[in-house]
Amino acid sequence: MSSLTEKDRPIVQLLLNTGTCPRCILRFCCVGSQTLYRHPYKDLMKDLKEFLKNNQEKEDTVCSDVVDPPCKRIRLEHTEEGPGDLNHNGALQQIPSVNDGNTAMEDSAVKVCNVCLGILQEFCEVDFVKKVCQKVNSADYQFTSFVFSVSLPPQLSVRERAAWLLVKQEMGKLGLSLAKDDIVQLKEAYKWIIHPQLSEELGVPADGKSLFEVSVVFAHPETEDECRFLATACPDCFKPAKNKQSVFTRMAVIKALEKIKEEDFLKHFPCPPSSPKNLCVALEIQCNNGAVFVAGRYNKYSRNLPQTPWIIDGERKLESSVEELISEHLMAEFKADSFNFSSSGREDVDVRTLGNGRPFAIELVNPRRIRFTAEEMKGLQQTINNSSDKIQVRDLQLVTRSAIGRMKEGEEEKTKTYSALIWTDKAIQKEDIAFLDDIKELKLDQKTPLRVLHRRPLAVRCRIIHTMQSEYIDEHHFRLHLKTQAGTYIKEFVHGDFGRTKPNIGSLLNRTADILELDVESVDVDWPPTLDN
Repeated sequence: MSSLTEKDRPIVQLLLNTGTCPRCILRFCCVGSQTLYRHPYKDLMKDLKEFLKNNQEKEDTVCSDVVDPPCKRIRLEHTEEGPGDLNHNGALQQIPSVNDGNTAMEDSAVKVCNVCLGILQEFCEVDFVKKVCQKVNSADYQFTSFVFSVSLPPQLSVRERAAWLLVKQEMGKLGLSLAKDDIVQLKEAYKWIIHPQLSEELGVPADGKSLFEVSVVFAHPETEDECRFLATACPDCFKPAKNKQSVFTRMAVIKALEKIKEEDFLKHFPCPPSSPKNLCVALEIQCNNGAVFVAGRYNKYSRNLPQTPWIIDGERKLESSVEELISEHLMAEFKADSFNFSSSGREDVDVRTLGNGRPFAIELVNPRRIRFTAEEMKGLQQTINNSSDKIQVRDLQLVTRSAIGRMKEGEEEKTKTYSALIWTDKAIQKEDIAFLDDIKELKLDQKTPLRVLHRRPLAVRCRIIHTMQSEYIDEHHFRLHLKTQAGTYIKEFVHGDFGRTKPNIGSLLNRTADILELDVESVDVDWPPTLDN
């Protein structure tokens, strides 16, 4: 136990006799050697006893000329009486001596630790590591590394505070100090022990930046009982929340411990912390893969297909959507829990999207499979295209989360081109619409359309029609090709929306106009990259 020095002996002796496990003792002695924590539990206990025994023999040799050597019992009552000397009943704590036979030391090897509640004992053993790995392997994830996270019972912070106050007092007698931040954190020590074991069993390295997370949630049945005094002392720290089963969350407990006075803490919680009745339990062992992002462009050929599920008052209006036709195949192949669909704008249910298509991205949440070759992605694209004649996708590829931002960049600045089939109530000749071809950079004021007012705020938006090109069909019909600023309401530009869009085609032609068909011919966003499909 070369990491321990003479100044650590009183701490080792004190904590060992109050029911603290060897690894927690190392933490309070500020031992930073990761390998030492990985030693078998029984070896650590043996080494600590040997450490105390060796120091005891040295002192016995020095004091061999004394007939009745002074007792080595740690007695807190030697200090001036004050709040630091009191237990939760205001009485002095009696701590068993390490010299009272080997009983206390032997018991501490099997009892649940009064600080970590068994986290650094049973849950560091091979059996538990195998249990975690069995859960991971049965979940059937693809991963090349892992990050390990752990959630601990909130009262561990309370017990650690009590143990720290005890040790701080003992060190004060020696003229030494121990800052709480100097203690090795329980989570850190646990990961030092568990990481190599998990890595060996899973066959991949631990990596703090890994997207694959293995998490363990520990709980303890006495959490509320042990933390209740904090709620009385610091009620402002514990406020009920809808998504929390208990007010005694880790952050609430830490906040309360920062506020409560030391003397008040010692009046309500035993110092040293009492031996627990129960061991912690591993409430949950979970796996989660970071999201995978797939992007591409889609064409929509149906005039009876919404981009996203069309549901009004809980009733589905149409059986499918662009989003679902694409995502159902991605979900199946990536074995994801759920997805989030986004695109560069959207078209109405009766509008087609032609040309090179509309850029889209899908976030696949917690996918089991994450590695796909370019050929596999090409095959997946073909599967989607073969499944429906209503849509087609192209340039299907894996992208990063940050790359998706490019799809949304310049949302107002990008341009779109449309083709609109327009009807007029009065007969027209080719020369009646020819002037539209000469109009450039036409500025519109568009009030929020009546048809979307239920889901969009009322506002007047300035939009620009960059160019128009007319194509005469007959006396009551013509086709208009438009290049516009993104976000322009084309239907309203044609019929005027009862005067809410000014100017409009009707006002420009001085007659009633309406739109019969609308196609998106291009969305001018240079993303995602074009692939050789």
